[in-house]
Amino acid sequence: MKHLLRYPLLLLLSLSAGCLYRMEVQQGNVLEQSQVSQVETGMTRSQVLYLLGTPMVPGGFNEDRWDYYHYLNDHRGYEYARRLTVWFKDDKVERIDDDRPAAPAATAAAPAG
Repeated sequence: MKHLLRYPLLLLLSLSAGCLYRMEVQQGNVLEQSQVSQVETGMTRSQVLYLLGTPMVPGGFNEDRWDYYHYLNDHRGYEYARRLTVWFKDDKVERIDDDRPAAPAATAAAPAG
């Protein structure tokens, strides 16, 4: 009789093991492309702060460099990582290094004929 109860219990345990909730892991600054594309050379630090927020890694050794990182893993096979570095010179944006550049603008289709 004990053997008959053991198998349904083992089946229930094995089925419930796959139902564990795994929390989505998100770290850093959420970098929306619409905000990133607005950052331009010549902007002030306060303008960049308004668009992107406080950098994840403020310049420890280099005050003219702000690093923004965004990482997302949903444990279902989707993983996303992005790094954006904003360089300043004389308190204005000198250049932007983005490891995910914006997609090229779509060109208008030529009329058929």
